[in-house]
Amino acid sequence: MMAAATVPDAARAYALGRDDAESDRLRRQSAELRPEAAALLGRIALAPGQAAIDLGCGPSGILDLLSAAVSPGGRVVGLDADPRHAAMAARHARQLGLANVEVVSADARYTGLPPGSFDLVHARTLLVTIPEPGQVVAEMIRLARPGGWIASQEPDCEYSLCYPPIPAWERLHELFLAAFARSGANPLIGRQLTELYRDAGLSEIELASYAPAYPAGHSRRMLLPDLVRSLRPVILELGLSDERELGEVDRAVREHLAEPRTVTMPHLLIAAWARKAA
Repeated sequence: MMAAATVPDAARAYALGRDDAESDRLRRQSAELRPEAAALLGRIALAPGQAAIDLGCGPSGILDLLSAAVSPGGRVVGLDADPRHAAMAARHARQLGLANVEVVSADARYTGLPPGSFDLVHARTLLVTIPEPGQVVAEMIRLARPGGWIASQEPDCEYSLCYPPIPAWERLHELFLAAFARSGANPLIGRQLTELYRDAGLSEIELASYAPAYPAGHSRRMLLPDLVRSLRPVILELGLSDERELGEVDRAVREHLAEPRTVTMPHLLIAAWARKAA
């Protein structure tokens, strides 16, 4: 792992916490969203010998996909503000034998890395956690080589589906939106990606959206109640709910989602990609 930079408040401000449960969720997410990440990289078509960086990679990110895309001869950097996640990502790369991957702990807004270093600068579910996402986009552009790619995969959490409907689902969704946004994070960032890119001067902007519905037994089927569990300290601190109600709605939603007949879509996933001017 590269020498760690001084880690600012970025890791501490992460809305969903820094415990083992959140690390496990991020690891699962890497596998769960692998098809969408592979489709995005297929559109960009990295070549052997090129360089790519995964900002906010968490414990694993898409480091293995990037490593394969630029091999042989290319290099990949993973970056995360949480030193613990950076260490996990470095261990993940070693375990997979990804010799062309290195990991650094730094703030994605101010990485300290040399400008124009990468053919692809990628971030997934990162802008959604940042109060001023334009700062990250500006840093992504700074890191990209002229003619290089900037790519994001971000949720839009306004649209969620649970059928047959139950009040407990609506209540969990309401609590999630209120608690997640408490630090200035934007749970609706997905729809704003192309606007952020356009305002930053990028060109050849394209977009794809996904609305996956997960079957009974799939871990992502429980994403909403899992996220609300992560936000429980914030919800209680803000007085949005109490332990009794949180326990009741959590139990009701999990029982409902365990039924195979229930249809659920936790949120939209928006992918956007664009070029830096040559």
